[in-house]
Amino acid sequence: MKPNLYLLTEEKPKKEVLATILQKFAKDYAFACFLNPLQIHPILENDKFTFTYQVKGFDCNKVNKVFIKTVSGNSSFTDFLVFYQENEPTPTDTPIYAIEETKTDDKESRNTGVYQRCSKFVFIKNYYPNVKMIMLYNLQVEQKEKPTETYIFGTRLLLTLGVEILGKKLDESVFVPFQNIDEVIDFKANMRKAPAGNVPILLAKSKNKIEISGRLYKSEGLSHDPNIGALSIICAVLRKLGWTKKLEITQHGLEQKHVGKTNKFIQIANKLAISLQGLEVPKTELNTDYWKYDTEGEKLGTIFIHVVVENFTTGESIFENHAGSEKGYFMTKEGEAIPLAKYKDREKYKAGDKDQIIHIPDLILIDFGHSEVINIEGKKYKFRSQGIAELANYDFIEQNYIKKYYPKFKIFRTVVLYGGKEQQIVEIEIGFLLNENGELILGIKAPKLFQNAIKNLLDFWV
Repeated sequence: MKPNLYLLTEEKPKKEVLATILQKFAKDYAFACFLNPLQIHPILENDKFTFTYQVKGFDCNKVNKVFIKTVSGNSSFTDFLVFYQENEPTPTDTPIYAIEETKTDDKESRNTGVYQRCSKFVFIKNYYPNVKMIMLYNLQVEQKEKPTETYIFGTRLLLTLGVEILGKKLDESVFVPFQNIDEVIDFKANMRKAPAGNVPILLAKSKNKIEISGRLYKSEGLSHDPNIGALSIICAVLRKLGWTKKLEITQHGLEQKHVGKTNKFIQIANKLAISLQGLEVPKTELNTDYWKYDTEGEKLGTIFIHVVVENFTTGESIFENHAGSEKGYFMTKEGEAIPLAKYKDREKYKAGDKDQIIHIPDLILIDFGHSEVINIEGKKYKFRSQGIAELANYDFIEQNYIKKYYPKFKIFRTVVLYGGKEQQIVEIEIGFLLNENGELILGIKAPKLFQNAIKNLLDFWV
């Protein structure tokens, strides 16, 4: 039997990303393949979802089938693990790729474009030390013509760690791995200085210690994600380049009460022997497994309806923010990608007015045939009442985005659920339920788009 390809992810898989991964696999293994327009099909048995998707459109005589499964990471999980084997993966199997996918360029954000994801590559080495690591840029905004110093530094650190960059044009004379520790220290020292009041990330080397300044305190705890990523990968690279003596983080802003055993940075600090100035780093124990199959998350429902609509109707998504996944862009009719604002008035929010937070749906679908835009709140079945209540929060998004860019479309608000064992829905606000047995249950007033999608899916499997 030929091996299968299994792609495990926490995200809703995008066809263009899948195509890049499949092409990468075929190239690396020197396999001949044909890549047709991809389709993602939920696999049904007796009209019930098996919680497995099959990717159609990739023909390779060395691959039997391509499957996608939704998983949940036990801590800092990369967006995709790819396995090339006959049987469904278990956490003890070794993947061929660990892939982090981002749509963010340093044109939009210097830090989230590179640093925020770095800790994932450092962390996965605890579990799969020899896996091939890939940073995949699925850019939806134009790439910045001249990269920032921050992006150059972060990308060179990734390259030094052995991470391959896909999806961006990189100047090979600029983006090269660091050759030694002093080169890392000198490059960082010569970068533009941080604004007054900020703690710059700087490295100072003495005979027995390298000190690295960097703030880790945020929101009353150890949660400064860009700096967690930056400090993690700097330390990992210094260790890879041969530094065996003390690594100490200074000016971190933390107190001992902020340093918990389950924090991903503390787990990385244990692995790389990183100390925090003035604090004791507690000894941690990693979860036994890096990931598990997701059998509980609300996004099992929203990802399912998203996939079925995209593959079995002419409907499309114009915004996605599935629970725990990367927030997408709002897409206009012209195909322009617009980042949604976080606050109605940022200054008022910073002054303490939490009502300025903009509530956004988990998914927005568009039904061109019926001229409807569907705002979707995803929830677990047991929290359905909360989901119904949250439908009242979408006025701002509808007034300032949907009605602006789709003025002639009706707007429909609905809840999509996952979980429980119920076989019918009584609340009219609920459009669809995928229960834990895989049964597909339409609401009393389900949008026509949902009705068509489920009917076409069931017909396909007859």
